[in-house]
Amino acid sequence: MKPSLLGSALMFSLVAIPVSADINISGFATIAGGRVLSGSGVAEFGLEPTFLANYPLVGVYEEEWSFKPESRIGLQLSADLADGLSMTGQIVARGADDFDASFEWVYLSYRLNDTWTIQAGKKRLPLYYYSDFFDVGYAYLWLRPPADNYTWQIFNYTGVNALFNTQLGSWDVSGNLYTGREDDRDNKLLSDFFFGASTREIWKDIIGGVVSFNRDWLDVRLTYMTYVNERFINEDGVDVQQTWDGNTERRGKFAGISFNIDYNNIVFLSELNRLDLDGSKFDTYMVSLGYRVDSFTPYVSYADFDSDGEVHNTTSLGFRYDFHSSAAFKLQYDKVEDNGYDGLMVAGDSDSVTFGIDLVF
Repeated sequence: MKPSLLGSALMFSLVAIPVSADINISGFATIAGGRVLSGSGVAEFGLEPTFLANYPLVGVYEEEWSFKPESRIGLQLSADLADGLSMTGQIVARGADDFDASFEWVYLSYRLNDTWTIQAGKKRLPLYYYSDFFDVGYAYLWLRPPADNYTWQIFNYTGVNALFNTQLGSWDVSGNLYTGREDDRDNKLLSDFFFGASTREIWKDIIGGVVSFNRDWLDVRLTYMTYVNERFINEDGVDVQQTWDGNTERRGKFAGISFNIDYNNIVFLSELNRLDLDGSKFDTYMVSLGYRVDSFTPYVSYADFDSDGEVHNTTSLGFRYDFHSSAAFKLQYDKVEDNGYDGLMVAGDSDSVTFGIDLVF
């Protein structure tokens, strides 16, 4: 693996910092396996029965058992440089990428006061409720966040952001204001799954904000982002710029709300999002309900994606078993209905089973 400039800077910083600096290393891992029990595939694409469990990383299950699509391991290194300054890096290796380790995050943080922290570098794009800890399976109920809701091809960005937290009466209020861009020269989802050709995906002029309100058992999160999209698809060795109604750029506006309850033994999770791409609407939502019985939490979930032509939903049943203070076993059944039309089916209908162990260390 060839280290990036940001990655090299992080490693240099970790080596060059004073001995008195506080260095923390933590990690997470998921070992998961599964298979498609039955499915239609998409004959016009030559696609066999397939379950696209993870859109951004193209975690794909087929009819043979596999442990590669969603298995992963990550290490996070954080160096406290004193006086409010710190540096963080995260390295992740995924089965979907043949466990080729790479830096996902590399950023610098400076704490201005008890309310505000400024950060700069490469980070996760905070679009969805679970975006920041999407890779840390132990942090959420299911085996994975519902795929129909988490469908985007860009999930990191390089830029600057400002975190804040405060109190508003009896509410804890936190948020994030951010700006930056991402230039993915070989986007995995578009290149490997949708277009079948190397695709360069650019999101620029990103401006967004997130605010969360938390009180006892209730958590409400609001998110908004705007950006400009450019795309190049390789044709016979030449990158050809894609156009939309004659334009080489299109503006996207993303808005979402999540409403979550963790009350006694009841867990209710929901997200509702809309993307407007120059007038084309992409609507997604998910709802989940779980009930804790000691270390077991059975759950049911439904997620839906609806746009012009691309229409699909997933119903999931499963349970989480916290058999250890740092590990959980999960088993999940997913039924996908792909009702896409005009050539916009994704992977067809499918029934799948997956299981795995999530852990943190």
